[in-house]
Amino acid sequence: MIIGGSSGIGFELARRAAATGADVVITSRDKDRADAAAAEIGGPTRGLAINLAEPTTIADSLADITEVDNLVITAIEQTANTLHGLDIEAAVRAVTIKLVGYAEVVRALSNRLNEGASVVLFGGLAKERPYPGSTMVTAFNGGVSGLMRTLAVEIKPHRVNAIHPGVVGDTVKWRDVTDHPAIARTPIGRFVTMAEVADATEFLLRNNGMNAHDLVIDGGWLVS
Repeated sequence: MIIGGSSGIGFELARRAAATGADVVITSRDKDRADAAAAEIGGPTRGLAINLAEPTTIADSLADITEVDNLVITAIEQTANTLHGLDIEAAVRAVTIKLVGYAEVVRALSNRLNEGASVVLFGGLAKERPYPGSTMVTAFNGGVSGLMRTLAVEIKPHRVNAIHPGVVGDTVKWRDVTDHPAIARTPIGRFVTMAEVADATEFLLRNNGMNAHDLVIDGGWLVS
């Protein structure tokens, strides 16, 4: 199950999982969008509408899910927000989605996780490298690390990990950018790709020794 799987990295993960023959459920806030993405992937993939900004509705939205082998939560609302220009409504919504919403999804599905099931939460490297406008993004991505650790204790023996991508170069936002200063500061000479982030996520899901771990995938950007 991929929460936020109708586009971007979530869609790439869903596509790869479906190609192995897995039954995949992807979600979006909009049911039509989730259904369209599921149809594009094909096979038994199906779409589901979930709004993480309204945590009290999440359990009911997941009522038809009877069992889960693996759970990935990628959903985000990444609105620029600075301290001195703080949009409180946007800040509350962003934190609700990323922390309260993530926690409620795991809680609601915790009694439906199959033996050996694991969870991967998506954070991001803004937690380590703030930028103008990242006030809330930096805060909630740091919070993802704390949430991951407590969930690993609360739903044991199921494993919970977090992945923190750097700039992902082939997403819609970045695929036409070729001269960003961060590229020169990245030892591999480019941004990471969605396929690389998806592969790292699959590693966290399948490797039984990985638990309560923050995995950074940034091409060496943090050590440059």
